[in-house]
Amino acid sequence: MSLSPSLETLKLVVAASVVTLAAGLCAARCAHAESGSPLTGSMKKIDGTPVDLSAYKGKVVLVVNVASKCGYTGQYAGLQKLYDTYKDKGFVILGFPANEFGGQEPGSDTEIAQFCSTKYGVTFDMFSKVVVKGPGKTPLYKALTEGATPPGEVGWNFEKFLIGRDGRIVGRYKSGIAPDDGKLTGTIEAELAKTGS
Repeated sequence: MSLSPSLETLKLVVAASVVTLAAGLCAARCAHAESGSPLTGSMKKIDGTPVDLSAYKGKVVLVVNVASKCGYTGQYAGLQKLYDTYKDKGFVILGFPANEFGGQEPGSDTEIAQFCSTKYGVTFDMFSKVVVKGPGKTPLYKALTEGATPPGEVGWNFEKFLIGRDGRIVGRYKSGIAPDDGKLTGTIEAELAKTGS
């Protein structure tokens, strides 16, 4: 009787090891994906109130970098209409003023809040001005730009990221996609139809 395993036994051991390794990698990826929601950490609302972003989990969340002096600024009206249409179904919009694109959001938080309220009647959640592009970008935008498909830096003001009820990024929409575009509203409705996480 030989103490060395046969070639067939060795093949079976290697195959079992490969399957076990693959299963472990899959489990690790799945666990990372579940914990990889961009809705983590605390950020300040435009009035200075801190908000834990995890409070939005279980909702369908549209994150938009906004600006008051941009060719797309009129999208505030469409965003407000979108919010009014779906807010009672578990939809929220988070607006993040940013000044990285052409210096088109030079105002203070107080000035931005007044502009949004007076000119567009904005009632969705607005946050303090942040950096959305480059090395100083906020962790939220780091997670969004790295986790979205396609990944990459925000291209301009009013780029939109849609996060599903399960906390995963389910869509990325360039600035030219209006709030009432069927590509966006269709995905919002599909995500709202899903039960929570």
